Amino acid sequence: MNDNDEPHVTIITGRVFRRKGGESEGIHIFLVAPDDDSAVRKALEAVAAEGYAEVELDQIGDMDGIPEEEPHASAYQGALEGEVSIVTFKEAF
Repeated sequence: MNDNDEPHVTIITGRVFRRKGGESEGIHIFLVAPDDDSAVRKALEAVAAEGYAEVELDQIGDMDGIPEEEPHASAYQGALEGEVSIVTFKEAF
């Protein structure tokens, strides 16, 4: 990576549960990590710190540019600043 390059922001998608067996919420986690294993570990730690009892992770990948809409744009910026940013939403069934 060159000094001018921004780090790659990783996004992890899945669902979280406030209590075991309870209703789920969708989740998008934005963070910067050196590899997928580190990203998953950091994501799980952040989700646990937010008080979620369970998490199911579905996909992991690198973002291809800055999201245009909130709250994802702020979460992306937070990840660039070293935060693990969590966006939750009601899942459509």
